[in-house]
Amino acid sequence: MQPIRTTPESWNLTKPAVTSTGGVVVSQHVQASQVGADVLARGGNAVDAAVATGFAIGAVEPWMSGLGGCGYMVIYDAARDRSCSIEFGVRASEAVDPDDYPLVDGTGPDLFEWPSVVGDSNIRGPRSIAVPGMVAGLAQALAEHGTLGWSQVLEPAVQLAEQGLEVDWYGTLKITSESRALSLFDHSREVFLPDGFPPVGAWAGPLPRIHLGQLARTLRRLADAGAEDFYEGEIARDLLADAGALGIPLTATDLAGYRPKSTAVERGAYRGHGIDTTPGLTAGPTLHYAMESLSRSLSPVGKTPGVQAYDAYARTLLDAFDRRLAQEGDRSDGRSAAHTTHLNVADRDGNMVALTMTLLSLFGSKVMLPRTGILMNNGVMWFDPRPGQPNSIAPGKRPLSNMCPTVVLREDGQRFAMGASGGRRIMPAVFQLLSFLADYGMDVEQALHQPRLDVSGTELVTLDSRLDPDVIRALSAEHLTRVRPDGVYPNLFACPSMVGYDPATGRAAGGAFVASPRAAAIAA
Repeated sequence: MQPIRTTPESWNLTKPAVTSTGGVVVSQHVQASQVGADVLARGGNAVDAAVATGFAIGAVEPWMSGLGGCGYMVIYDAARDRSCSIEFGVRASEAVDPDDYPLVDGTGPDLFEWPSVVGDSNIRGPRSIAVPGMVAGLAQALAEHGTLGWSQVLEPAVQLAEQGLEVDWYGTLKITSESRALSLFDHSREVFLPDGFPPVGAWAGPLPRIHLGQLARTLRRLADAGAEDFYEGEIARDLLADAGALGIPLTATDLAGYRPKSTAVERGAYRGHGIDTTPGLTAGPTLHYAMESLSRSLSPVGKTPGVQAYDAYARTLLDAFDRRLAQEGDRSDGRSAAHTTHLNVADRDGNMVALTMTLLSLFGSKVMLPRTGILMNNGVMWFDPRPGQPNSIAPGKRPLSNMCPTVVLREDGQRFAMGASGGRRIMPAVFQLLSFLADYGMDVEQALHQPRLDVSGTELVTLDSRLDPDVIRALSAEHLTRVRPDGVYPNLFACPSMVGYDPATGRAAGGAFVASPRAAAIAA
């Protein structure tokens, strides 16, 4: 008797793109997208909307990003036809001591296959926390490229935090999935596990709301006092007081000395199409390498990719990750999940932003600070705990990142901003979306609905079950493969989104991650 083949999700999902001459905002939560669209409608530009959306999403999707996190963004200036990148990743504290992370047998339980550390202290808890950069990064973007005031763009986030987090079934799922780890830390347990259990709505009743500790008060203070308060003012003093009480390696020097890094983007090329992505310790350089390789191995035919294209995608990504692992020291076993958030904006003038932010793991370190309501990152996890490696833990050091926000300038004049959440799956998703746009002339909606594969640092090639059976058979004969649906949870193919802009018509188009119940594109 043949075993019964099961699939966790049997529906077919679609999510039409949204178009507008006033601009479009796409994020992983509809309320945050609406915040950004409202900013555009009031006359703000793409950066104004991205910053407002970035702060707002931390109040409605707190397990993915927030004030205690970090990120990268690419800003495309239509008038100058050039992009800049702002890096606001985490930094290891100057007080961090590599000897505080002694190794034991085995590998760690979370995103990376680093050797295990005693008590998993590099993955969760106070010692997993690194210096956060989100506030500084978004403040610098607004100061250099925005048109609205600081308090204006923060006000929607303040109001959302004051309302409290409405917990729908998806929120219950996220909290439940980390309830064991959240229960280990007093304030996190009080906030996310009231009465000792995840909040669950009644079958036909109103959704429960939880208040995220002192987050609303902190956001109000931040809006009134300015970004510098996070690093040298009252908020900083609260952060440091909690750090001292909880044993977090965070000092006044760490906060006061934090600086984002803004750089001009050196434009890459793929078959005559422009690629503006993040430089440095991100997946951007690997994306450039992969696209250059693909230009030699793929001869696109027709309007959609076939067997030859998907085989080229798999081989290119396998080679690109081999190179990345060998040269950059970032080793992952492909288990990384969507613990990040990504948003895109296109405004009425064709300016664009691709912005990726993260707490790293789901709920970051799992530590919410009682004085501020800030859920802190677990940035130490990005470092290799073994001494003497390219990415080893060291005071003040920046770790490698998987983020890959990207702007694509197609030969026909259309331009696109894209990115994804999903850890090591981010770059493979952006890589294939870029090919769909450049090699097959797809629009936003077509590209986001086209099935993809994933290669994330091992020999395994994960195939979307919606792929043509000929593609699945051919790749399964050549590679170690598994076939899975691109679903809500777990998600094995990253969570991409995209906006496009056509200068010929002045219309923007936006498409959200199709499988998410919350992700949405909203027109201004």
